Amino acid sequence: MPIPEDVTGEEIDKDVRQELQSMPKGLADDVAKNLVMVARLIDEDPEQAYGYAKVALRLASRVAAVREAAGFAAYANQKYSEALAEFRTARRMTGNVELWPVMADCERGLGRPEKALEMAGAPEVNKLDKASQVEMRLVAAGARRDMGQLDAAIVTLQSPELASNTVQPWTARLRYAYADALLAAGREDEAREWFAKAIESDKDGSTDASDRLAELDGVEFVDALQADDDAPEQPADEETQAPAAAEAPERDED
Repeated sequence: MPIPEDVTGEEIDKDVRQELQSMPKGLADDVAKNLVMVARLIDEDPEQAYGYAKVALRLASRVAAVREAAGFAAYANQKYSEALAEFRTARRMTGNVELWPVMADCERGLGRPEKALEMAGAPEVNKLDKASQVEMRLVAAGARRDMGQLDAAIVTLQSPELASNTVQPWTARLRYAYADALLAAGREDEAREWFAKAIESDKDGSTDASDRLAELDGVEFVDALQADDDAPEQPADEETQAPAAAEAPERDED
């Protein structure tokens, strides 16, 4: 797959670059460039990112960072079985547990919420950093909802992180998930309150909490361009109409 000229491979994380040092330089550079493309495209064009990940995997399947990137690319394309296999391989290579939450979410994607809940209660969770523990809580709540256990999902999200007034990178998503769970359970007033709190902490627009809150308040957004197209034509003033009227042929009245 083509690599843009502005991609050098130096853009990747230094730890990944170090992993590639055991390879011949030319090959390492090619792998690095493909990994850069995966990171660049995974949000806006996940299908193309997946293509670059497959190239990197073909070139360096024994590099843990490549297996991890391939896993995330597959995950972004809802190829959960493939993603889970890549994440498991990366974890065996490194011994790290940081992929545990996304592995559990793959189990959800495969229709196995019970397995995701089992992973949420595993000892590995205690080894995760705070951000990953919050992510694991979100996955567990999602698994509860998959099983129709709405009240249990709400309780799962009730945590010190949710109650804290300190805004962290995960705060907006946690509050949003809580609001969404409340709404699903029919607790609309509480949901409105927590969507508002999610908006307060969502500095980079990572959620659509503002749209959800507006929807609850009965506010409808209209596309300005579409509105212009649908607007009825305004009658022209007399000066504008006169020439047209003069040119129009006479018609018999019915």
